[in-house]
Amino acid sequence: MSETNTPASTTTSATGNEAVTLADEIKKYDTTKLIDFLRGERDLGLDNDDLEIIRKEKVNGRAFINITKEELRDYGMKGGPAKNLADFAKDCKEKKLKAFSSYKSLRKVLQEYGLESEGTDTIPLFSLQTHEIQDSDKHFEHCVENILFRMKHYGSLLIDSLESMRNEYVSTILHTSLHIAGDLTKKDFSMRPEFEIIGEESSGRVDYAIKEAENLICVTEDKVQRTVLEGFAQNIKQLESSYQTNKKKRKRDDDDDFDYLYGIVTSARDWHFLLYSPGEISQASELPVTIEFNKKALDKNSNAYQSLRNGVKEVLGIIVGLLKDRVSAEDEPPSKKRARIEGYRSKK
Repeated sequence: MSETNTPASTTTSATGNEAVTLADEIKKYDTTKLIDFLRGERDLGLDNDDLEIIRKEKVNGRAFINITKEELRDYGMKGGPAKNLADFAKDCKEKKLKAFSSYKSLRKVLQEYGLESEGTDTIPLFSLQTHEIQDSDKHFEHCVENILFRMKHYGSLLIDSLESMRNEYVSTILHTSLHIAGDLTKKDFSMRPEFEIIGEESSGRVDYAIKEAENLICVTEDKVQRTVLEGFAQNIKQLESSYQTNKKKRKRDDDDDFDYLYGIVTSARDWHFLLYSPGEISQASELPVTIEFNKKALDKNSNAYQSLRNGVKEVLGIIVGLLKDRVSAEDEPPSKKRARIEGYRSKK
């Protein structure tokens, strides 16, 4: 329902199977963030005068969750919005949110989409919109050199390699993708690690959130290879909540509010790509795109070096293609977005 960006060093608001209330999340909001959140709650029927009262009285999230109709009336708010806000604050105390990290069973998540499987084999496929990365691309060359720089000290990337090591490779590839996509589209992409997203049912921090302007367009879940199925389950839930977050920011008066986002599940070595739209989930391939982080690649005359370059180039081409596709569709009406996605899914 909303989102906050918090430092990576802070403790996650909900871990394991623990659920938190929406009020627990709202407590963290300052006045500006609270107003942004309330503005997205269209059913409250608030206008700028009502929100200005919240601003003038310096009501933050902690104050809001205990606010009463009488207090709001004393601040000068009309009876209707005052009652709506007070009732909403009470509802927030009772609304439970499940942590993304608590989703361990891909089977249970897929059942919500009418799919029956313990793995990814029943997830429908979609056609990737890729971009061809040139060998001479300065960002690509810098990315490979950056990886080799780290590999000199880390050695080969193994299945059980530390998360901090994997994160450095993932971050390098994502940042490079944003640079290339930004040059191509002239759009201002940003990436937020440990970004907190609050949906209607789930909340928590995603490993990496990619945004264009204020819209979330891609969410990445970084997992070790042995927990990749958990990564799928959690990424699907993250995409659901990200869609709900974006929807709150859009101003539409009709019932057609179709939109879509991309998801990435990766172990740094293996990369999986997801496409989410309301009620549907698709994957780019049943097999991952792989990058071999082999220390032998430090020899630039070796097959390992060429394999590393090819793998990085393929992954960059996919991510850049997804970002280009998503921003090119941003200003399209929902009907055209829907037709676009139906086309991607029918080609597989």
